[in-house]
Amino acid sequence: MKYILPLVIAPLLSAGAASADMTLDFKWGNIPLCTSGNPNTVGSPEFTLTGVPAGTNRIDFTLKDLDVPSYNHGGGKVKAEVSGSATLPGGIFKYKSPCPPSGSHRYQWKAVAKNGSKTLGTATAMRNYP
Repeated sequence: MKYILPLVIAPLLSAGAASADMTLDFKWGNIPLCTSGNPNTVGSPEFTLTGVPAGTNRIDFTLKDLDVPSYNHGGGKVKAEVSGSATLPGGIFKYKSPCPPSGSHRYQWKAVAKNGSKTLGTATAMRNYP
């Protein structure tokens, strides 16, 4: 997984009081349509997080195809001092795009708020593709 320097996203974060429940939302963005089963390497989607626990200094993202969970789509690690809410722009790390070989698959992004090796919070969001 790729690390992003804090200064890349720090100006885009909005601090606030963290709640007990962290949530995640995302937009696929302008990734190329892929239905061949051979994923493209693309930039990450735009992520919106709420309820990020105080003390978070890194957020780890992973993508899972819920219909083929053994396939590793990758993800990224974003270093950021944040609590409360954050909107992370698309393209801050690369991953293997969704690309089901037939029909639509269910994909889930997982975000894990960390402080060093300690997990502070976890959130997931699912979308169908295409």
